[in-house]
This record gives sequence, structure tokens and C-alpha cells, in this order.
Amino acid sequence: MGFIKVAEASEIPSGKMKKVELKGKEILIVNINGKYYSIGNKCTHMGGDISKGSLSGNIVTCPRHKATFDVTSGKVISGPKFPLNPKIKDEKSYKVKVEGNDILVSTD
Repeated sequence: MGFIKVAEASEIPSGKMKKVELKGKEILIVNINGKYYSIGNKCTHMGGDISKGSLSGNIVTCPRHKATFDVTSGKVISGPKFPLNPKIKDEKSYKVKVEGNDILVSTD
């Protein structure tokens, strides 16, 4: 399993999130009380940029149609508030580890 450095811990304070690129894919890194999680950054509903949404605890809300995801697992919590396309899938979840000040995400 390969890991790639995507950010430094000092860049993402507790309760904040940051969009990064990993092998051509946008992913979201989130810090919840000093523990880091990573999921896909493009909403599975209609491709909204989740990093521009809001974070409340471990739930991130997509800014486009308000679909919500659990950042610890990528699971859909609720679908979009507008029935344009009600089908929505879980976000891909990535393994994260911290080495010193470096945040690394699995490429697998």
C-alpha cells in the first residue's frame, strides 16, 4: 500500500478541511479533533465541490444541493434537497496516516 504526502498538519486545523489532488483526483482532507480523514471531493450527486461546503462535526454538506456525507467513512447521510437526480452514492474513502507534520493518503 503506497502513501503520498498531500498536506502538512499545520495547514488543516481541527474542524477544518482542505481540497488536495491525489493522482489526478480531487480529495478532501478533514481534521476532526486532531484525527484526519479523507474522502472524494466531488459530490456523487452532481459533482459539486464539497470543499466549498460546510462541516459540522463529522458531517460535510455539499454546497450545491445539500447532500451530506460522513467524512469518517464516506457514507451518504442524506441525499440532495432538490430532486434533480435523487440517486447518490457513498464517497470513496481513503486511508490517512500522519508522520511528523506530514499528512499522507493511501493511493490504493
